[in-house]
Amino acid sequence: MNTLLFLGNLGTGEIIIIAIVVLLLFGGKKIPELMKGIGKGVRNFKDGVNGLEDDIKGNTEIDNK
Repeated sequence: MNTLLFLGNLGTGEIIIIAIVVLLLFGGKKIPELMKGIGKGVRNFKDGVNGLEDDIKGNTEIDNK
């Protein structure tokens, strides 16, 4: 069974309670903005990792010449 280590054994009831608490804390209008910000952060992180991989590949090609 696939489980994330930091989540443990969360069931459907726990996930629903967490979603309700998040909704109460942030409100319905703030959640899309929060998700948009998280999405941008993940995208920037992936771009940075890809850029680093490209730099490493480029340096190894130069060293091999």
